[in-house]
Amino acid sequence: MSGRRDQHESESRGRIEPTLGNLDQLGAPQRSAAPRNEPPWEDDEPRRRWRRASAMPDRARRRWLVPVLVLALVGVAGTAWVEQNRLRSLLPRTELNDVLSRAQQALAAGHLDGDDGSSARELFQAAVALEPDNDAARNGLHQVGMAEVSQADAALQAGQLDVAAQKAAVARELLGGGSDVDRLDRQIAAKRASQVQVGTLVQQAQQAYAAGQYGGEHGAGTLYRQVLAADPGNAVARHGLDQVGDALAAQAQKALNANDGAGADATIEQLAALQPNNAALPGLRAARAQAQQQDSAALDTALQQGDEALRAGRIDGAGDDTALAHYKAALALSPGNPQAEAGLGKVAQALTVQASAAMDAGDTAQAGKLLDRAAALAPKSADLAAARARLQGMAHGKAGTAPDTTPDAAPADDAGMLHPALTPQQTAQVARLLQQAQAAAQRGDIMLPPGNCAYDLYRNALAIDGNNAAAQQGLQALPRVVLQLFNRALAGGDLVRAGQMLDNLADLSPGDAAQGVLSQRLASAWLDQADRQLAGGDRIGAAQSLQQARKLAPNLPRVLDLAARLQSGT
Repeated sequence: MSGRRDQHESESRGRIEPTLGNLDQLGAPQRSAAPRNEPPWEDDEPRRRWRRASAMPDRARRRWLVPVLVLALVGVAGTAWVEQNRLRSLLPRTELNDVLSRAQQALAAGHLDGDDGSSARELFQAAVALEPDNDAARNGLHQVGMAEVSQADAALQAGQLDVAAQKAAVARELLGGGSDVDRLDRQIAAKRASQVQVGTLVQQAQQAYAAGQYGGEHGAGTLYRQVLAADPGNAVARHGLDQVGDALAAQAQKALNANDGAGADATIEQLAALQPNNAALPGLRAARAQAQQQDSAALDTALQQGDEALRAGRIDGAGDDTALAHYKAALALSPGNPQAEAGLGKVAQALTVQASAAMDAGDTAQAGKLLDRAAALAPKSADLAAARARLQGMAHGKAGTAPDTTPDAAPADDAGMLHPALTPQQTAQVARLLQQAQAAAQRGDIMLPPGNCAYDLYRNALAIDGNNAAAQQGLQALPRVVLQLFNRALAGGDLVRAGQMLDNLADLSPGDAAQGVLSQRLASAWLDQADRQLAGGDRIGAAQSLQQARKLAPNLPRVLDLAARLQSGT
């Protein structure tokens, strides 16, 4: 092959390969390969380069396209990453937009905080939960914080220091502190200090301490704490508070030594509220826990012995081996114990049953004595009231004798006597009273108001007609009505009314074992409310709800936990 052909093939492949040419013609004159009308070989170099470039195959030309495409994709991805918020805002977000819209409306209306889900703070926080990196939601929370600062300033100027402090605390949570919040705290503290007569408070605290008044609203501990709230560095108040703590610790130890569990609990609680870090508290609590274990064992024994005596028929009377004696012993170990109180109710029920049996046998005198003993334990029992009405009806059962409503009237000796026929007026009056009693029960007027409640109306009907079946059945059905009203009130969040129904049930059916479970349910509802109040910053309301729960179930673990959190300020 000639050198020029090799050269052409090299050019077709995109590069020039060196050749030696035709060795036979070495030294012979060379003819130009260029056409006659073209310039000499030496002047054709640019044209040859253009031809080589144009002759590159497609595969070679595609090599430079790959890195260009990679760079373009990287650029597009980077732009999408940087502009992700703007791109995300172009997508439809109906739920998020609705929450943000309502949050802005609440912010504009000044409804900044709350616990019902409609405040600006709650709605913006809900938006953050839906999209944690949403700028509008985060900016909204910042605006709420600044609005809280403004409202705190206004409250401070109006002299509402508690409101100002609460709003400043919310602002600190939302803004994470800052100069505005710090300024508010200093101004509120200064305002409090200016309003408190520190010297007068110290003098009052010293007088209360000398009188042995350590706890309570006007006790030395409370007064010293007020001084320290106004003047945290007051050395006299700090020393006085330590003295009060030592005195309360001594009182608690004295109560423990005297086996006064209730007194020890109350004093230890006062000390913990006054000085949560008092050095005597751990030892006192440990001693109280040990005493509670011993008391618990004794309490269980007393309750068990009471149940056994009740089953054996040893209801009450002389001696210490009766059901009544054992249940009273249990109450001495644990005042207000629900099981012990229910035991007394069982004793009252048993006495009422015995009274009914005596009436069936015609022994109205013995029935009256039994009912009197039952009334001493459960004076408002529905069963007792029905039995008492029956006994009065029997006592007035002589034919032609008008009913005698005197409580001390002598009972009739003949239980089988027929009752005198009621006059038309009496019949109409009984019917009217029954109708009113049923209406009162439906309204929930069970024990109140006096005279117009279902309990009194049924008893009034029985006072006229002691054997009226409708009145007796209505009276004895009141505990079931009360239970329905309790469940309805608890489901509706009306805890006060639920507590009233629980008290009514304790009066009407004192031996009902279900009352312990109902008490714990209501206590849990109060504790739920206290948790919500504490989370919302309402410490006063949380303390009040805790107090209601403690009355119902003092040893419930949640009661102790919430009390500790309130005392520690968490």
